[in-house]
Amino acid sequence: MSKYRTHTCGELNITHKGNEIILSGWINKKRDHGNLLFIDLRDNYGLTQCVIDKSNKIFNDLEKLPLETVIKIEGTVLERTKETINKNIITGQIEVKIKKIFVLGKTKELPLPVFSDQEYAEEIRLKYRFLDLRRKKIHQNIILRSKVISFIRLEMQNFGFLEFQTPILTSSSPEGARDFLVPSRLNQGKFYALPQAPQQFKQLIMVSGFDKYFQIAPCFRDEDARADRSPGEFYQLDLEMSFVEQEDVFNVIEKLFVKLFKNFSKKKILDEKFPRISYSDAMLRYGSDKPDLRNPLQIYDLTEIFKREDVKFDIFKKLVKSGSVVRSIITKKTKEKPRSFFDGIDNWAKEQGSSGLAYFSLEKNDKILGKGPVGKFFSEESLKEIMKKTNAAVGDTVFLSCGKKNEVEKILSQARTKIAEELNLIDKNVFSFCWIIDYPMYEMDELSKKIKFSHNPFSMPQGDLNNINFLDPLNIKAYQYDIVCNGIELSSGAIRNHIPELMYKLFEIAGYSKSDVDQKFSGMINALSYGAPPHGGIAPGIDRIVMLLADEKNIREVTMFPMNQNAQDLMMNAPSKVSDEQLKELGINIKKKN
Repeated sequence: MSKYRTHTCGELNITHKGNEIILSGWINKKRDHGNLLFIDLRDNYGLTQCVIDKSNKIFNDLEKLPLETVIKIEGTVLERTKETINKNIITGQIEVKIKKIFVLGKTKELPLPVFSDQEYAEEIRLKYRFLDLRRKKIHQNIILRSKVISFIRLEMQNFGFLEFQTPILTSSSPEGARDFLVPSRLNQGKFYALPQAPQQFKQLIMVSGFDKYFQIAPCFRDEDARADRSPGEFYQLDLEMSFVEQEDVFNVIEKLFVKLFKNFSKKKILDEKFPRISYSDAMLRYGSDKPDLRNPLQIYDLTEIFKREDVKFDIFKKLVKSGSVVRSIITKKTKEKPRSFFDGIDNWAKEQGSSGLAYFSLEKNDKILGKGPVGKFFSEESLKEIMKKTNAAVGDTVFLSCGKKNEVEKILSQARTKIAEELNLIDKNVFSFCWIIDYPMYEMDELSKKIKFSHNPFSMPQGDLNNINFLDPLNIKAYQYDIVCNGIELSSGAIRNHIPELMYKLFEIAGYSKSDVDQKFSGMINALSYGAPPHGGIAPGIDRIVMLLADEKNIREVTMFPMNQNAQDLMMNAPSKVSDEQLKELGINIKKKN
């Protein structure tokens, strides 16, 4: 028996009535009723209510102890009276009558309250993260994270995957985000890079003859923080498989995610066979390649309508003639909404930097009419054509945006979410997964007007490899895919290009010479030339998975020791200066700014 406890604070129940026990934990809360003092004692496993009466000689000592003092108590388990039972906790039917106490750890004055989950300044929370982690909600999030990772490990092993660890010190990659660089002491003037992902290594594992690999991989990217992205480091379920096609990867992930999300959440999975949506369709229908399919609103292209003679909306017609597009969102049965609702959406769109959203509602008297600021510009025939293209009906409202394709996609993607939230259309009790597929291999850089890779440069192009039209690269599609849930991208993946000659050709289109490829990807291109199997994989983000399961909006709520938005660890004071001796060993001089 441990000298500190016979039971945990989340274990005692009515079957322990009358037992002499020992508990250790933190004083979570105190309630002084004059002759009785109640203490909620907390450890990792839960809460136990303890009580002491004034006749006990240690009453005054216990009364003076501040919250979060670590104590050991010895006492007897009592049954609570019927009216004091707490059904919300496992220990709610009992309490412990305190006989002795021992102070194990004193505390200074607390910089933030621990017994409540109230909002608190992020700077204080991160500086005193060890206290913040004692709070119930975030404590449970971190426990959930641990359980999710353990569950994933077991399932991947059941799928026949082997877990390997790849190097942390590696070479810098010219693709992706900024690297974190590590100076070499033994090779002065040269640097390692922390891996942005184990991309090349996991492909090399396949070339090495291993069939299925995975790891819970740490990744390092010098990126700015966002609500769904930590600055500095994050973890992903990295996996790769040999002799597979795209659907083989999908099959593994779908089985894993359905089981995982069912096990850790009561929310329903909308489609257990995740829908496949092409990139072009996603951008057309949702304005984004990260669509939230809980939202029933879709986007429709109406550009051709504005080429009709019987449409008199001249502002849009002129823009269409100069190459702009017109797209719309249809809201069902909103004709009777007050004018303030529609004007509110229009003004909101202007606040996002667009020219606003034109709108009209569909009515029917003797004929179909458009009611609203721009409804008068449409003939009955043109309105019928809009209804046909969009499945709109009398009583619905048409919101319109006109401009450059990428600008219209951006504002209508945001408007989909805004309007759905205003109309309460999103079911918060479901998970809606989908695959975004058929990404273009290349895209045009808007600034340089040069062709660049749009996604992963190591991906296999689609189609007959002997007849790819390399002269029309913007129409080459790749076996690249993203998995999205509730509008959050969980991962990108691809079937890899395992043919060196093809890789040289594809990189040449993006401006890389053969010597560039040999130099920058020497390990990869060399390995592929010694007999490489067809292979592919994916790497879902652990942080974002746990975010969804914990129903959190910010990734810092599911990360044990996160940095702030400036990539600073306020608790450990990192990054920090180093001594001149350390710099000298590395052959580094720091130049001070003027």
